[in-house]
Amino acid sequence: MPELPEVETVRRGLNNLVRGQKIMSVKLNYQRMIQSDLAEFLSYLPGKEIINIGRRGKYLLFELSEKTLVSHLRMEGKYHLFPTQALPINKHFHAFFELSNGQTLVYQDVRKFGTMELVDNLNLEQFFKTKKLGPEPVASDFLLAPFQDKLIHSQKKIKPFLLEQSLVVGLGNIYVDEALWLAKIHPSELAKNLSSNDVSVLRESIINVLAAGVKRGGSTIRSYKNAFGVAGNMQDYLTVYGKKSQPCPVCGTAIEKYKLAGRGTHFCPTCQKLKKS
Repeated sequence: MPELPEVETVRRGLNNLVRGQKIMSVKLNYQRMIQSDLAEFLSYLPGKEIINIGRRGKYLLFELSEKTLVSHLRMEGKYHLFPTQALPINKHFHAFFELSNGQTLVYQDVRKFGTMELVDNLNLEQFFKTKKLGPEPVASDFLLAPFQDKLIHSQKKIKPFLLEQSLVVGLGNIYVDEALWLAKIHPSELAKNLSSNDVSVLRESIINVLAAGVKRGGSTIRSYKNAFGVAGNMQDYLTVYGKKSQPCPVCGTAIEKYKLAGRGTHFCPTCQKLKKS
């Protein structure tokens, strides 16, 4: 699944490609991905200018005039831009947005898990409150005190808790493993067992790991590519994810992998010791 660095990279690419263009027509080959009123979706978009492409967590926001098209890529969602007169045929192309510059923005999704919905701009903040999204992973938004308070009062294991998106948005399986290794915290550690210093270091690690991912265009694991069809290179800088049996960059101990809440989880057994409960 694309994580925040991948979605942010797509956002930046789309802004360069389609910002300022007017949507001339909309065609859907798979209507079930539309989560809001289908008739309104099809009737509202034609004639609207794409003012900007924003992002909240892993959601892409196509900012229009009175409404926002909220798009979640889920596992395999991708956007492509083709000349309207030369659209390739692909059974996994599900949404077509013909633009005023003679090109068509196409949404592709092999697994059909992605979603789109129109949300009134005045209701956008409430929309994301219902999703129970945490703050963005930047120092000005991701504050230490509320983060620490939520951890202290939780019986959850730290990795699954971070994956919920309620503590902070943007972490998926790759970057949560990387952040926990950087903070020297075992993925199965109970949140309540983390010291004040642990929490502070973890917060900084999350901010730094996701910022590095954005800088390097995301991690190309399996099928991710950015809006230009170019692979990111963060995978070349990962320290533990996908490194089972390879030496830890700090201590040389072999990286181990196990299942935690159904997710393949990588850690260093020397650097990331589990505290006694």
